[in-house]
Amino acid sequence: MIEASIASKWLGLLREIAPGIKRVALIFNPDTAPFVNSLLMPVFETAAKSFNIAPIAAPVHSDAEIETVITSLGHEPGGALFVAPDAFMTNHRATIISLAARNHLPTVYGAPVGARDGFLVSYGADFQDNFRRSAQYVNDILRGAKPSELPVQMPVKYLLTINLKTAKELGLTVPQTLLVAADEVIQ
Repeated sequence: MIEASIASKWLGLLREIAPGIKRVALIFNPDTAPFVNSLLMPVFETAAKSFNIAPIAAPVHSDAEIETVITSLGHEPGGALFVAPDAFMTNHRATIISLAARNHLPTVYGAPVGARDGFLVSYGADFQDNFRRSAQYVNDILRGAKPSELPVQMPVKYLLTINLKTAKELGLTVPQTLLVAADEVIQ
């Protein structure tokens, strides 16, 4: 489950590390992440405009389209990339990481593991915590609770991972306040 306000958090993190960004593309596959247009895009656009950053919707369906978006974004300085957390992006993350590095684009990934793979920053719900908490739902149902009467819960624990190797390759300095706040720092 994803909360819409996370898009503004991604932008805030990116701005702290790469204050010179002028435009940010939110790359996603509308077939595997239909929630992006309705849920994330409005928050992303509002947050970007409040920081005087041009928001770019970048729907993709193939490696060729991914390459076109990233290469186009990298043609001028000041570009950055948000990668939506969905199965398509997860399956294509090696391509995205390689292209983003080649085009000198700082990237934020919406799942906690992204920075371990080479994205600059990843910030998202702690899936292990979500799974642990879901055990209470199972327990309640086994004890007779009606599933339709159980409350919907949003994630409560989020993980911030920063990849210093990627930051160095991009010529960026990560503020100490973020390094202290990070759950994991990749050297």
